[in-house]
This record gives sequence, structure tokens and C-alpha cells, in this order.
Amino acid sequence: MGIKSDLLNRFIFFDGAMGTMLQNRGLKAGEVPETYNILHPDIIKEIHEKYIKAGANIITTNTFGANELKLKDTGYSVEEVITSAVNIAKEAKKNSRETYIALDIGPIGQMLEPIGTLSFERAYEIFKRQVEAGVKAGCDLILVETISDLYEAKAAILAAKENSSLPVFCTMTFGEDGRTFTGTDPLTMVTLLEGLGVDALGVNCSLGPKELLPIAEKILEYSSIPVIVQANAGLPRVEYGKTVYEITPEEFVDNIKIMAKKGASILGGCCGTDDEYIKRVVEALKDLKPVKITDKKLTAVCSSSKTVILGKEVKLIGERINPTGKKIFKEALKNNNMDYILREAINQVEAGADILDVNVGLPEIDEKEVMVKTVKEIQSIINVPLQIDSSEAEVIEAAVRIYNGKPIINSVNGKEKVMRSIFPIVKKYGACVVGLTLDDNGIPSKAEDRVEIAEKIISTAMEYGIKKEDILIDCLVLTASAQQSEVIETIKAVRMVKEKFGVKTLLGVSNVSFGLPKREILNQTFLAMALAEGVDAPILNPNNKAIMDTIRAFKVLSNTDREAKEYISIYSKDEHKETIQTESYRDLKEIIIKGLKDEAIGKTKELLRSKDSLTIVDEYLIPALDVVGKKYEKGDIFLPQLIMSAETVKNSFSVIKEKIQLEGKKEVSKGKIILATVQGDIHDIGKNIVKVILENYGFEIIDLGKDVPIEKIVETAKKEKVTLVGLSALMTTTVKSMEKTIESLRKNNIPCKILVGGAVLNQEYADMIKADYYAKDAQEAVKIARRFFNV
Repeated sequence: MGIKSDLLNRFIFFDGAMGTMLQNRGLKAGEVPETYNILHPDIIKEIHEKYIKAGANIITTNTFGANELKLKDTGYSVEEVITSAVNIAKEAKKNSRETYIALDIGPIGQMLEPIGTLSFERAYEIFKRQVEAGVKAGCDLILVETISDLYEAKAAILAAKENSSLPVFCTMTFGEDGRTFTGTDPLTMVTLLEGLGVDALGVNCSLGPKELLPIAEKILEYSSIPVIVQANAGLPRVEYGKTVYEITPEEFVDNIKIMAKKGASILGGCCGTDDEYIKRVVEALKDLKPVKITDKKLTAVCSSSKTVILGKEVKLIGERINPTGKKIFKEALKNNNMDYILREAINQVEAGADILDVNVGLPEIDEKEVMVKTVKEIQSIINVPLQIDSSEAEVIEAAVRIYNGKPIINSVNGKEKVMRSIFPIVKKYGACVVGLTLDDNGIPSKAEDRVEIAEKIISTAMEYGIKKEDILIDCLVLTASAQQSEVIETIKAVRMVKEKFGVKTLLGVSNVSFGLPKREILNQTFLAMALAEGVDAPILNPNNKAIMDTIRAFKVLSNTDREAKEYISIYSKDEHKETIQTESYRDLKEIIIKGLKDEAIGKTKELLRSKDSLTIVDEYLIPALDVVGKKYEKGDIFLPQLIMSAETVKNSFSVIKEKIQLEGKKEVSKGKIILATVQGDIHDIGKNIVKVILENYGFEIIDLGKDVPIEKIVETAKKEKVTLVGLSALMTTTVKSMEKTIESLRKNNIPCKILVGGAVLNQEYADMIKADYYAKDAQEAVKIARRFFNV
């Protein structure tokens, strides 16, 4: 039968925490759990056997951190550790035919670009090595788990699917705000992961089962494949020097049962759970049958933090990132002027675009290279989904591969050669695709013939395994100046395609007026006609006031802008103004808020001609960062945008520092702070983000790195006369190390206050280990530092 068929017919039970079980068996802070596969295989085998006896159908190999970066200093290779882990699992399950072995792949431990320095391609290679080792050793499926960055999840899933034929599961971790660390919400996770073809998806770690319930409900609302839930046993606390969890097996089971009744069919435990928790879950569900999974049939595209569902109301695709007929844009592409392109992107989003078309096709440039760079830059500063627009298959694949989300591919048509080259890309990356109603004979004049081509495109796409929901048909707008009688055929074709096939449609509106005066009038009227016939996503210029007026009016009249809320908010105060395209933002604050890091250098140099360094810092840099911080706290922007603004400030600071050094002046520090990830913890993601933000506010940071010995922190604090020490821990196993570090600083009478943070901490835990301050994120750390140093 196999795991895939089992997924649809019964509940599947994962095991619980490996780390918790190892801690109970003597794992010390700083020890690498994966080395137990070689040093203490009997312990790992015993843990697997306990979970199998408890009723687990899937046992997870002890390979969560078995990547080349984390194993670098252990003396063991990825292949040794993973092979040993799979062999131990095989030995443990040899008398249990119904038990599957999941190769466990956790996060790399470094953030991907643009938040961090790890490239998407490098992340892929790291995951690929793990997958190949696991497949060779004989695992049954691949579990990508505890991922907080959707981009990292994509790299891992591609590595799994391109280097094996095994089932792939993926779970992500969410905070109480319902988003991952980098801003992904449940709908967006489902949209991308389903598109990439995982066999099951869901949530693990994060929180206790009660707190995970609303997140699980959202996932279940949108998912058309089996959903996994592996909750923690609540939040940890230290009692008599030992980490304990607050939720009992009985409480755990009560909430897991609720999720099972709502549709979760793959259940297990994460931090704090052991075989007793799994046994109780299995017993509690023995008389239940899983809820039947239904296909939600959504047409959706997404960035890493925003999903746009097509079909519920009209959505706008911005057309401005396209060199056709745009002399300045062509020059920008030739001169690699990325800031010009980014401003076009920002302007369109601010004007109301829901999706951005990205086309950089010019014969004078390397289109593939420029497309990849453009996509990376755009997705680092804005959060609307992208439409990848090119006539070259290799350009499309290169862009879609590194895109952090589910894009639209523009386009295919009725030509066999084109469909054969593009549909495999659409299927592999789970994109939506635009089908143009033309073939080897060109664009038919009659609507019926265009519908015939649409039918060919749809049926061929479905042969490749592409869902009908992921197909968008473009009935092609012809110019009224040259083909006047055929304009109405386009409108007619839209209606026929929607009625006959039930797919979504789009149109490039502005083509209709080419060659005629007062183009705006024709565009506006044609748009209204198309909207009335049900076009779902017009491609247009959102900076055009008349066009946006038509869209907003249509939303009211079609009852999609309920109670005319959007319409009233825009027009009642006479606030709607046509967006004016500008060559550059005049204000450095605006540049920082937008994250235009290259533009910051020139603007800072310009300001330094009339203002001194400190004035620029106090009047531009800090106020801009404050605005960005507030946007981040409100959830208007997410970590990638926060980091891009920080990088923009860094560029501005570099110019200011250069001038200070030339003038022979001394830099003014607002306060000196030590930052360190505590001993035994090799994760420095959060600490590095805090460092970047604090430095931008003018604090001097002594970064001691990760896995820092207690003595080094104490000695540095004493030598540097530091009065604020920041400690980070990302693992439950190393919070004890954080407590010991605090004890040592106190014992040595270091006159400092201690700030703590990390994924496993909360205010209660910080109080328990006698820290002075707790920061849930980088912005909170800034607030604490500013209050502490009174700046």
C-alpha cells in the first residue's frame, strides 16, 4: 500500500520529541544530538522503539541538524550521521511492518538572502546532500520541519523532489500572531507548498496545542492535502535546574482531538512530548475516522507574506515593469539602474496593484541574469506576488526557481512547441500560467476560434498535471485603430471562456487604444466592458487615475466592495491623487522606509554638503527607522522589509563614517552592548538581526558570535566595561546555559544589566532565570537599549 495511500484512509501518527527524550537520557547543553547516532546508537534505538510501542506509524530519524554547517566541528560527515540514523531506525522497526522512517531535515541555522547571507542556491545544495544520503540509506519519506522561512522551505522541497522520488512532508513554525518569523501566514504557506507538490503540510513546534488551534484551523480551511500538527507540550520552564513543560499528556490530547475532528489527519508531538503523549493521542483517536479532504479549488498566487486569490473580486496586475515603448526603462536596464525599476514597483503597489508583471526582455542585455536579479531585488522590498513575463523558457525557469512564492508565468499559447517547453516548468514549481489565445496561424479574428485555442491550452495543461485553477486565459486585446471590428470579439471571448471552462481570465487593457488620441478614454471604457463580462485580472497602469476610478466604481457596483468601504475611504476626503512618477525620492527618510539601499548613498552625500553627520543621523536615519519599526510592529511590513531598511541605513552610515574619518573626528556611540548566543547553541539568526538594527540606531555592538563560553562573556564584559549584555538562545536545551551565564555575571559582580531573547523564551522564563529584560524581537531590543542608555 505505502504511505501515500495510508494518508487518505486513516490517521497517521508521528513520534514525539527526540531532543526531550535525549535530555532525559543525559544529553548536555552544547552536545550535538546527531552525534548520538554514532556515539550512543543504543539510546537512539531505544527512543524509536518506545515511540513505535506507543503507536507511532512514522519514526523520525535523529538528523534534525545533520547538515554540513552544523556538523562542521563534530568530526563526522553528513553521510556518516544520516546513514547511521536511518540504519538505527531500520533496526528499531524491523518487527513492525507498518512503521515508516522519515528522514528529518530541520532548518540550516542561517538566514537566506536578503535577510541573511546564505544564497538560495547554496541552501539547495546543503539540503540536496542530506536528501541524497537519506535516500541511499533507505528512508521511506522526507520530512522538512520546523521551518520559519518560506524561502528555505522551498529550497528544501526542491532538493527533496529533484533528488528523490519519495513522499515529501513539510511543516513550518508559527508565532502567536499567526505568522512565521519571516511573515508567512497559513494561507501563503499552503499556496506555495501545495504548488510545489508536497504530499502533506502543516505546523510543528511553535506553541502548545491550544495556541496552535487557530493556526491549524486556517491551514485546514485552505489545504487540499493532508494536514500535519505536531505541537509542543506548552512552554518550557526550569524547575530545580531541569527543563519541564507545563502541559500534561491529558491536556495535550484534549486539544489534539479537537484538531483531528476539524480535519488534521497526521498527528504527533514536538518539544516536551515523549512516548506517553503519543500513546494518549493514539488511544484518543482510535474510534475516530479522519475528515474527508476536499479540494478547495483556489486560484491563488503569493509572495512570501501575501496571497492574492483570483476570482473573488477584480485584481490588478501592474504593467509598468516592461521596456516595451519605454525609453527611460530601456536605459535603466542597459545601465543596470535597479533603483529605477524598484521605484516603478513601489509606485504601482502604492497606487493599488495587487500583482506586478515583470518583463526585462531587451536584446542588448543578458535577460536571464537581469530577470533573476530584478526578481530578487523586488521581492526583498515589496510583498505583492509577481508575474514572470518572458518568451524564453530558460529565463522563466531561472526566475521562478528563485522566486520566494507562487508566481504567475506569462505565458504560453496554442503552439505545441511553446506548451511543451513551458508546462513542465509550471508543473514543477506549482505556478499559475497565462494562456494566450493564439497559435501557429496567429490571433483568430472570431471569439469562437479563440475559445477553441483556449480549450487546447487547458486540456494540454491538464495532461501535464496542472490544475484548471492554475490556468488563466488571455483572450488578447487588439487595437481599435487597426482591428476595430475584432475588439468586441475579445470581450465576447472572455464571457465564453468563463462560461465554458470556468477558468480565470486576464487582459492587457492598454493595447486597445494604441495609435489613437486620448487613449485614456478608450482604455477606461474598454476596461469597464471587460469587467462587466467577468475579466478577473486586467493588466494595466495603476498610476492612471481614470483607470483606478473605474476599478473602484466597478467594485461598488458589483457588490465586491461591501458597503462601499474602500470607495468611501478614498473619495469622501478627496484624498485620491494621481501618482506622479518621480525620478527619485527627494527625502532620505522615504528612501530608507522604501529600502532603496543604492539610492541612499547618493542622497546621503548630497545632504552632507549642507548638514553635519549627527544632524543627518538624528533627523533622517533614526526617525526613518522608527517609522519602519512601527510598521513592523503593526504587521504592515515583515522581516525582509525591515532588514532591507536596515541595510539602507547601513549604506547611509558608511558614507557618514567615511566623512567623519576624513575630518579626523571620533564616532559618537550611543552605548556599548555585548551580544552573544550562549554556549551550546549554534544558531545566531535572531542575534544577527538584533545586531543590525541596534547598530543602525548608533549603538556600538561587541558581537561575540555563537556557542560562546560563559568565561568569554564575563571576561569581555569586565574588560570593555559593558553595562548591557544581550544573550540569545534558540534551543530549549541551551536555556540552562543562558541561566548559568547570568549567574556567572552576577557572581563576578559585573555591574551590568542582562537582556535575553530567543524563540524558546518568554517574559515568564526571562524572570525565572533572573534576566533584567526580555525582548521578543529586534524592535523591542531597540526600545530597551534606548531607555537603558537614555538616548
